[in-house]
Amino acid sequence: MAEHTPAPAPATLLSGLTVAEDTAAATAIPSVSAPTTTAEGAPPLHLFNSMTKKKELFVPRVEGKVGMYVCGVTPYDFSHVGHARAYVAFDVLYRYLKFLGYEVKYVRNFTDIDDKIIKRANQNGETVTSLSSRFIDEFLADVAELQCLPPSDEPRVTEHIEHIIELITEIIKNDKGYVVDGDVYFSVDKFPEYLSLSGRKLDDNLAGSRVAVDPRKRNAKDFALWKAAKEGEPFWESPWGHGRPGWHIECSAMSAHYLGHVFDIHGGGKDLIFPHHENELAQSRAAYPESEVKCWMHNGFINIDDQKMSKSVNNFFTIRDIITLYHPLALRFFLMRTHYKSDVNHSDKALEIASDRVYYIYQTLYDCDEVVSLHGEENISVPVPAEEQKLVDDHNKAFLESMSDDLRTTDVLDGFMELLKAINSNLNDLKKLQQKLEQQKKKQQQQKKQPKQQKPQKQPEDHIQALAALSTEIKSKLSILGLMPPSPLSEVLEQLKLKALSRAGLTEESLREQIEQRVVARNNKQFDVSDQIRKDLVSKGIALMDEPTGTVWRPCERE
Repeated sequence: MAEHTPAPAPATLLSGLTVAEDTAAATAIPSVSAPTTTAEGAPPLHLFNSMTKKKELFVPRVEGKVGMYVCGVTPYDFSHVGHARAYVAFDVLYRYLKFLGYEVKYVRNFTDIDDKIIKRANQNGETVTSLSSRFIDEFLADVAELQCLPPSDEPRVTEHIEHIIELITEIIKNDKGYVVDGDVYFSVDKFPEYLSLSGRKLDDNLAGSRVAVDPRKRNAKDFALWKAAKEGEPFWESPWGHGRPGWHIECSAMSAHYLGHVFDIHGGGKDLIFPHHENELAQSRAAYPESEVKCWMHNGFINIDDQKMSKSVNNFFTIRDIITLYHPLALRFFLMRTHYKSDVNHSDKALEIASDRVYYIYQTLYDCDEVVSLHGEENISVPVPAEEQKLVDDHNKAFLESMSDDLRTTDVLDGFMELLKAINSNLNDLKKLQQKLEQQKKKQQQQKKQPKQQKPQKQPEDHIQALAALSTEIKSKLSILGLMPPSPLSEVLEQLKLKALSRAGLTEESLREQIEQRVVARNNKQFDVSDQIRKDLVSKGIALMDEPTGTVWRPCERE
């Protein structure tokens, strides 16, 4: 029954270029004296294990290698921000494990056969394969926009029916499952370890969340491993007749196929702890007692007005909804601003703050690059000033400590601010110093005097070295976090500005007209009018700045 679906075309990066083109397009920064960041000095990695309910030292099953399985989406619609929450969280883990030097096999599945998919396909008058493949492609495009790295493997349930049937056969053989009229159920009474992950009591295990109520069950709490085919539904041949897999069995089969019966990390949203992961654990061990996940990890929810974001209650935003108004990297930053285990409170204000922060980061790096690139051909041999070198060393140490302590991204993102302030301070000091040196030069030429041998506290080359070191440290860490844009910073800044205009309901032309009106008002000393124009724009997220060359604007938080 299962049709072969061609793999989707590789998603393009934010700039619309391929990886190779984007790399070539990136602005080259002169190599002055900044070292390449390595994992040397990183403390031992500790991760919170949902099974033991505590942080534990992470020790992979095989030295130097990590097997990680993360439950994927059911592709029947566009993915919502709750999905982005999970896949950004585990992308951060994936990136950090790779940075630490591990060879990571990361598996993330697609549940491409499910009641919801069948219902939606019938409503649309299309095949299950057509619907699921289309929304798989849309999901891959969305997570590529969020700069999530592609997993090592992205299996689909329909490609692994054989492995699912083999697993169910083992469960029945071990007397942990039973057949009723072509349906196969897992017997929770035959598995004493049941609910060891969630810590629930058996009496709390009420039917629901895809667990069908069926009087034919030996125990109302038993769950389906295989569902007999209904009229008009897709089906596969099995020892129990035509049918299709239950929800939970797929991940047990695919994780074992790609990672073995014992692997290191199993992740997903905390709503999957029960019943999905609880049932996975039971199925896997019922078939193969040696089955084990070393560390279960679960991310928090996205909340809207203190209620979990969910399609079932129709209070969700799709990833597309958000990145229409906010840059994808602003959304990624917003999601990382809260520790992965905690719930994220979604609001326009929080997204605007995240957008403003990434604009500040990229603008500061862009300004730094512009200055450093002017000195790229110079042979600068002075060392990085001690003050900035200490900032870099301290930041590197704090970054590694925070990331190795269960991925404390909140602290990591806050930690960039001191380096960014140091860049702006050096840029300002360099500009003043250059102006001062130029004035001194002119004065000496006019008076025809020999320059005094009085060296300022810092020479221009000292500032250049400081800027290069600070910039390299920030960029290397942003890259580890997936927050370094693949396209030139100038392009990303322009994209951020266009998103801000869209949120404000303005065009570049209409904004330019208001800026011109303000200039006229100021020239006519109508300061109440000019102040009101500025205030109105700030209320829409647009800040005006009066420069010697004219008025410029940038996105800002609304007041």
